[in-house]
Amino acid sequence: MAYCQARDFLFCDICGTLLSLGSLTHAECHLCGFKRNIKEIAEKETCYTVTAEDIRRELRIEPFVILDGTTNDEGQVQRAVVNEACPKCRNPQLEYYTKQLRSADEGQTVFYECPKCRHKFAVNT
Repeated sequence: MAYCQARDFLFCDICGTLLSLGSLTHAECHLCGFKRNIKEIAEKETCYTVTAEDIRRELRIEPFVILDGTTNDEGQVQRAVVNEACPKCRNPQLEYYTKQLRSADEGQTVFYECPKCRHKFAVNT
């Protein structure tokens, strides 16, 4: 894999916004109006990595927990279950998954969902 050079040429020098290539003569910042001559961008190569987390975030798909590969009768993956009452409908069990949203030296966030009323909430641990 080739080493990727700095991609500063893709961003506005004034506000840092990603430039739009809507013209044959310049790239423009839609936030502040800064323009960069297209000759500064031509023939430059960029590369990036897309992760599964990036795709889930873009498509707004919630992560899920697979328990020993178990699925229900419809073939859907089941989330982990905890014996805690739903604060909205008092159902005795909640489904949950965890995600590291803050820095690595801080706790995970636990996302809960009631399988009965679909109430959702999160707790930082």
